[in-house]
Amino acid sequence: MDKLDQLVNEARTAFAAAADGAALEQAKARFLGKSGLVTEQLKALGGLAPEEKRERGAAINRAKTAIEAALEARRDSLRAAALDAQLAAERLDVTLPGRGPAPGGLHPVSRTLERIERLFHSIGFVIADGPEIETDWYNFTALNLPPNHPARSMQDTFFLDGRDEVLRTHTSPVQIRAMLAHAERHRGRDIMPDLRIIAPGRVYRVDSDATHSPMFHQIEVLWVGERVSFADLKGVAVDFLRQFFETEALQVRFRPSFFPFTEPSAEIDVGFMGGALEGRWLEIAGCGMVHPNVLRCGGIDPERHTGFAFGFGLDRLAMLRYGVGDLRLFFEGDLRFLSQFR
Repeated sequence: MDKLDQLVNEARTAFAAAADGAALEQAKARFLGKSGLVTEQLKALGGLAPEEKRERGAAINRAKTAIEAALEARRDSLRAAALDAQLAAERLDVTLPGRGPAPGGLHPVSRTLERIERLFHSIGFVIADGPEIETDWYNFTALNLPPNHPARSMQDTFFLDGRDEVLRTHTSPVQIRAMLAHAERHRGRDIMPDLRIIAPGRVYRVDSDATHSPMFHQIEVLWVGERVSFADLKGVAVDFLRQFFETEALQVRFRPSFFPFTEPSAEIDVGFMGGALEGRWLEIAGCGMVHPNVLRCGGIDPERHTGFAFGFGLDRLAMLRYGVGDLRLFFEGDLRFLSQFR
């Protein structure tokens, strides 16, 4: 057998033995590389006579063409085998029934809000709403917040450039709007009916950690009438918290505090009698009797009417109800987290 024919047979055998692309490339380099066996045959042509060189060169080129054809055939074979393996691994049985869309569900904060709205609706409160971009007057001045109050600082609040407006820092401006509308609606009447509202919504403050977010949800409760007292405030707040957490064993305490828009003011703490939070007191809300200056800004006569207000973080209540340890999980949009509440 001619040496070139033997070289072609060796190349075919080596290519056939290559189990993957990397091994095939190594075999190619052995025969067709810069230092390969075919290249060595070509280099040896320099020492031959012209006529012999022509004949030998043509024979080497035929051998090289045969080796390249065997190489390409083996490449095609390996590609086909890889495709067959992929198709087998990704085989789809089209006769199986379709999976269909996964069932959706309310966001845990939305579920919490609906629950709170039902509880307050059952005792005669209605829902009030207002804009999320507020004027300085509604957000601060009408709520008895002086011009030098820290909340008016750019470090605490999102102000709009060049405008006397702000992303509201609480839902308290809704109280002013509701009182003004209520007073206008009943202007001239001897007896003004009680105003009972809850004001839920998004609010904004420059704050972000495991228990704070630059955007979060707040809900405020307002009851204004001729005989509203702190005893009414206590009764509504305690009853709501026990209904919300579904336990009569919940302890509730009121600690004296200070808020510019209420007088007197208090913090509302809850103490759990069982579970992971047993023995701990958690601050849950701020409350108080509506300040006379706030009533006046709402068009209500403070000499004849009184009122109470309390507010709490809706997201905090959702965290406690569902055992969530990081507030930011509510707003990251991770379906693995949210699908737990379907």
